[in-house]
Amino acid sequence: MCQTAVFYGEALAKYGFGGSHPLGTDRLGAFWDKLQRENIGNVVVEEPALGSDRDALLFHDKEYVDLVKVSSKNGVGLLDRGDTPAFKGVFEASLYVVGSTLASLDYVIDGVDSKGRKVDHAFNPIGGLHHARRDTAGGFCVFNDIGVAILAAREKYGIKRIAYVDIDAHHGDGVFYEFEDDPMLFFADIHEDGRYLYPGTGSAAETGKGVAEGTKLNIPLESGAGDKEFIQAFGKIEHFVDNARPELIILQCGADGLAGDPITHLQYTPQAHKHAADVLHELAHKHCIGRIIALGGGGYNRANIGSAWTEVVKSFTG
Repeated sequence: MCQTAVFYGEALAKYGFGGSHPLGTDRLGAFWDKLQRENIGNVVVEEPALGSDRDALLFHDKEYVDLVKVSSKNGVGLLDRGDTPAFKGVFEASLYVVGSTLASLDYVIDGVDSKGRKVDHAFNPIGGLHHARRDTAGGFCVFNDIGVAILAAREKYGIKRIAYVDIDAHHGDGVFYEFEDDPMLFFADIHEDGRYLYPGTGSAAETGKGVAEGTKLNIPLESGAGDKEFIQAFGKIEHFVDNARPELIILQCGADGLAGDPITHLQYTPQAHKHAADVLHELAHKHCIGRIIALGGGGYNRANIGSAWTEVVKSFTG
């Protein structure tokens, strides 16, 4: 049985947009209620960790970080071309997402948390903001905690070979294009075809650039695809990650591919998330001493969020 750190707290829940925006501040609570009902053992509850300006600057341009900081004070305007509005406190809320993802990395590498409790794997449910680019927000994502974690793993721990697997319904463009020419970032993304869904990228022909050719795997699925299509396609990801022999695995487990999501058109059940987490959990123990962290990503149907993410935690604690 594996001990899994799960981040939960008010500071993390504050990452969300008001009014009728689909990414609200109630998402963390929806997951937590489901997790509590399941009464899963081997869960280590962690308080949100606050990241720093320096952490954000590992990935983002200073001008953009400064823009978010200023926008956070007045709470008005947009941080991208229309999907990601500023709100008062957005800078601090975004740094809690970054900090909790970095703490996930630290705990998994160290094998213990900040209180000395044993940790094998970790899950930041509000992490996985995969659309943010170095110089702009995108798709509800302010700071790209994934990009920060990849660079931190290299700078702080000397980890080079990293596998990033993204099962969110949307293509992880903010990770893909920023690491497109990086031969040590093994990127695998299964998503709804960009012809039907934001951000419109992630074709199967996009396999990396230059020396990184072949280190990127994009698998677009037709609208309406369900568990059968997902599991069949995930076999390619399993083979890809196995061959990569990573030192660390990062899973972005967005729940917006489940049937009933108000934004996307896929038809998964929570079994898709169970399958992905089971496969990657096993590969983490095979190749990287169990070093795997999961990040919640998208998902806009609250019941789906709870069900999908709870399956990931159950897999990791097994």
